[in-house]
Amino acid sequence: MEAQLEQIREQQKETWNRFSAGWRKWDEFTMDWLRPMGEEIINSLDLQATDIVLDVAAGTGEPGLTIATIVQDGKVVITDLAEKMLAVARDNAAKKGITNYETVACDVSELPFEDATFDAVSCRFGFMFFPDMLMAAREMVRVLKPGGKLAAAVWGMPEKNFWITAIMSTINRNMQLPAPPPGAPGMFRCGSPGFLADLFRKAGLKNVTEKEVTGTLNCGTNDNYWNFMNEVAAPVVFALSKADEATRDKIKQEVFALVDQKLPGKNTALDYGTVVVSGEK
Repeated sequence: MEAQLEQIREQQKETWNRFSAGWRKWDEFTMDWLRPMGEEIINSLDLQATDIVLDVAAGTGEPGLTIATIVQDGKVVITDLAEKMLAVARDNAAKKGITNYETVACDVSELPFEDATFDAVSCRFGFMFFPDMLMAAREMVRVLKPGGKLAAAVWGMPEKNFWITAIMSTINRNMQLPAPPPGAPGMFRCGSPGFLADLFRKAGLKNVTEKEVTGTLNCGTNDNYWNFMNEVAAPVVFALSKADEATRDKIKQEVFALVDQKLPGKNTALDYGTVVVSGEK
């Protein structure tokens, strides 16, 4: 792996391990929010009870653990860069009595599996952060059996995702943050219509389909929204860590004002837009 890509990978591993405590704290809330995208991925995979499935960049275990309840005579292999996130996944599996799974800490660009191992591959909100997305897609296709399906979800365009732009646009207005290099890993890197579908075709998949899934992040109150974003959203925490207390307070008040302006009913339910793409080997 190129030195630059390896550096990005190590930075991401460190970040997600560091954020694992926040994801553990908010896991039930977060998984409920992200469930529609997991359901669309699962619907796209046409799973059978005996399937062996790979869930890539699974974090705290979804949609892999839900898939495990469907492939009751099969198995799910749940992978992520961050071992501490996988520890949360194992705890979640234990709580639910799920045993037909295993976790493997590994890099998607170097999957430690033989060719044509899996009947299906899922990946929810991983592609945007892969250093080399085409390499990652080709690795997933490599370990997929002929006729098997790969399905992935990514965030759509910024204008569809007020849940994150409300806070990040306010941060950018108040702070001089360096612009990321073009094509660098980031939330909206795969958001353009057709982007991920084209990537899947380049990786060798056929019968590629694309579907938009939209909804709201229901936080209830502005304070709940602020606390959630400050404990699970890496870009937010990274930026605010560089702000002094006065700037941080100013950003918080401006975010609340922006949310109240868009959502005058005092119910903090912020729009999101995602894209779910699937293809067949």
